[in-house]
Amino acid sequence: MLAQSSMNSSDTGKAGPELRVVAIGGGTGLSTLLKGLKHYVMTPSIALPGQPTIRELSGVVTVSDDGGSSGRLRKEFNMLPPGDVRNCIVALSEDEALLSRLFQHRFQKGSGLEGHSFGNLFLAALTSITGDFAEAVRLSSEILLTRGRIYPATMTSVELEALMVDGTQVRGETEITASKGKIRALALFPPDVEPLPQTLEAIANADLITIGPGSLFTSLIPNLLVRGIPQAIRESPAVKVFVCNLMTQANESLGLTASDHIRALNNHAGVQLFDYALINQTQASPEMKAKYALEGASQIVVDLEAIEALGVCPVLGDYLDEGAVARHATDHVAHDLMALMALMAQAPDRQTLRS
Repeated sequence: MLAQSSMNSSDTGKAGPELRVVAIGGGTGLSTLLKGLKHYVMTPSIALPGQPTIRELSGVVTVSDDGGSSGRLRKEFNMLPPGDVRNCIVALSEDEALLSRLFQHRFQKGSGLEGHSFGNLFLAALTSITGDFAEAVRLSSEILLTRGRIYPATMTSVELEALMVDGTQVRGETEITASKGKIRALALFPPDVEPLPQTLEAIANADLITIGPGSLFTSLIPNLLVRGIPQAIRESPAVKVFVCNLMTQANESLGLTASDHIRALNNHAGVQLFDYALINQTQASPEMKAKYALEGASQIVVDLEAIEALGVCPVLGDYLDEGAVARHATDHVAHDLMALMALMAQAPDRQTLRS
């Protein structure tokens, strides 16, 4: 196990590595991670001796959402759901910029407007103008001066279909999330959808690939069901890191340990994905535990021996940030990812770091 205390890389006086980073996920988890990573994207004001910087940051976002504002726009305009993509664009923009706040503004009233965010409507309008959702995402990113690129996992309109432990099948992300059954396996409908070529290129050229945090079955696994993405991850020379969730999630991952999450991702990908796993070691407050217990949820059990048995090296850190809900402390996660890459630059033999 790579102990947290070893994550402080020394300042050698030399320039740190310049990294290409690909973060894969969806929901609030991916946008939270990108918000931390963007501070390491190369600018003239940063390039401290020995500190890694990011020369190219890419986010790959699931597009299976069929609820809320995104679901309504998806049905009415026959477009991909914009919500998770919008969150990632805003996360990569300047936090205090007026346009960022504007993109997140949600209308509280108005016939046809209530419940929609301005950013979702903006992406819908740009998609209508350009005829291309990916181009609408690119143009929106330029307008908000983002420090990275956002790619939908696929340009095909897809639905999720879950096979439950009791043998029943549930179609659609909203229905799956609301289901009380335990999920055995997940599939995309239609199957065999293709990713963007730019996604495969970014993965092939990456130095670091992260998956997570995010809802296991509705944010993370759907990306791995897109044809070619798991194989591209496997074949990439990048360091592959799983950023583990903090808590189990009702109707998705109740009772699943950290190693169960990794195993589920590997099984759906059909390949062994990860070199490392960033795992929180901070205990939640009694109040936070009680709040999650109302839904049957709890902190994810960290079963280190089972994780290592999967060939994954655990990296323990203090990643819990308590607010209204449990969120990842994005600065801590980003720091430890960069520290890990600094260590890799000093000792590129991964087995050395595992010992």
